[in-house]
Amino acid sequence: MAIDKTYATAALAVADIPDGASLAVGGFGLSGNPVQLIEALLAQGAGNLSVVSNNCGVDGWGLGILLEAGRIRKMTSSYVGENREFARRYLCGELELELTPQGTLAEKLRAGGAGIAAFYTRTGVGTQVAEGGLPQRYDGAGNVVQASSPKDVRTFAPGGTAAEYVLEESIVTDFALVHAARGDRHGNLVFNKAARQFSPPAAMAGRICIAQVEELLEPGQIDPDAVHLPGIYVHRIVEVGRNIEKRIEKRTVRPRPAEA
Repeated sequence: MAIDKTYATAALAVADIPDGASLAVGGFGLSGNPVQLIEALLAQGAGNLSVVSNNCGVDGWGLGILLEAGRIRKMTSSYVGENREFARRYLCGELELELTPQGTLAEKLRAGGAGIAAFYTRTGVGTQVAEGGLPQRYDGAGNVVQASSPKDVRTFAPGGTAAEYVLEESIVTDFALVHAARGDRHGNLVFNKAARQFSPPAAMAGRICIAQVEELLEPGQIDPDAVHLPGIYVHRIVEVGRNIEKRIEKRTVRPRPAEA
């Protein structure tokens, strides 16, 4: 029997995401943001969401539109510096934040998808990441009302050199939303450049992964050696076309070298 995971529209693909759901969302900066799925979720109306993503988009774009609409209760992120509304809501007590080192966050997602309950890492040892005390929620007066708890720290000696490592639990979410350059009807995905950073582990972490693709292909049209994420991790796929808007988070201009 053929396996066809395609949905006609983004709205249909996200229709059953309920209030209070947890989401893993792909993207690195603004690269690979599943914008059409996010916009469909905004229109769908689900709220009180717990979102795991490298960042929360920017004001008026990506996950930023869900944040501005008050739909996000908690963010688990590693980089939150480009969104003024994010900072306002966090410091005013309207948003819970679990700040996580970037590489650790990627591995927590990947481990969740691989069936690994937890792992030990050197990252965060000797800091509040391991010792606890990172502010997770403020009240309206600027007081910390919720802080991170201490984590288990143990000594291991890989390669013969003893060092301390901190225990990090993996992440599994109800749904995952990702953007890919190409995908086939079986759910095999190919990502483009920086979009490949967080999208595969985010997809793996979701119990139900929903992928938007710029180009939908038939099974067999993607070289198996070119597949970045196998379809076993993808449950729904929707084609959004190649002419979608793609924004740049921050433009920099390289000065021309002085002539000799």
